[in-house]
Amino acid sequence: MEAPLNASLIFLLGGIPELGHDQRVLAFPLCLLYIIALFGNCTILAIIKKEQSLHQPMYLLLAMLAFTDFGVSLTTLPTVLGIFCFNYNQIPFDTCFTQMYFLHALAAMESGVLVAMAIDRLIAIWNPLRYASILTRSVIGKIGLGILLRSIFVVLPVPLLTKRFPFCKSHVLSHSYCLHQDIIRLACADIKVNSIYGLVAVLMTKGVDSMFIIVSYMMILKAVLNITANEARLKAFNTCVCHLCAVFLFYIPLIGLSVVHRFGKKASHLIPILMADIYLLVPPVINPVIYSVKTKLIRQKIVKVFRFSMTKRSPGIGVSAVTM
Repeated sequence: MEAPLNASLIFLLGGIPELGHDQRVLAFPLCLLYIIALFGNCTILAIIKKEQSLHQPMYLLLAMLAFTDFGVSLTTLPTVLGIFCFNYNQIPFDTCFTQMYFLHALAAMESGVLVAMAIDRLIAIWNPLRYASILTRSVIGKIGLGILLRSIFVVLPVPLLTKRFPFCKSHVLSHSYCLHQDIIRLACADIKVNSIYGLVAVLMTKGVDSMFIIVSYMMILKAVLNITANEARLKAFNTCVCHLCAVFLFYIPLIGLSVVHRFGKKASHLIPILMADIYLLVPPVINPVIYSVKTKLIRQKIVKVFRFSMTKRSPGIGVSAVTM
């Protein structure tokens, strides 16, 4: 009886309550953020795919990060722009659960990719002579497959457990997209199993991953401090800066959001909304910018592509001018 009832259910997504009924004041900056995120990550993916010189472990892992960031942006885009561009805040039950699954699965994938990138930097600094023989394309492919399968199967029980609940309370969600913590608070049933499994899933993915990253960087720091030449030490540390920025951008809002959802019952309703927006909207925008600026090869290839497109276009302009 519950499933057919839920199938016709409509959830109401939340924007920024302080903006009232007209949320369109944020339409332009949000559209700009999505354009940067989608274009930036697509550019990195296209350049890494096209340039054979970038088919190395570090850049293949960067392509995985760009892919997950692109996926996150694409998953949140319809509902976020629906609210802030068109004041449309309705989402059907099944669509909401599909979005929830992909958001949590992609977040688990991004966490796994960040671990793989930390291990990549650790091997590059600790054992540079064997780096290419340890992290072959085959190994990177298996790592990517492992990250994908873990994300799919760890997150899969979340929507399956949640769909069995009746939702007889308010159908108004706090965020502009569907998150597990936000949905289960509306259920008219005992949500203990969901809460426990949600915590277990977080610990199995982000918890374990964060520990691996901390240990990796402790070992990296030890190796860098043992380098006697200042220039070599600075170069070794510089290779980790982009990854550290990506780690902080991902984990700090994530930890803050988890803490606020579980323990911040008396906190302002704006805090979890802003935390979730930073967690899901900011990394896909900032990561491609950081890697484009800080990674010399990526930066050079981007400049090369744009120069080539400009020189290709300029003869056509000249011919048109003469013809006219």
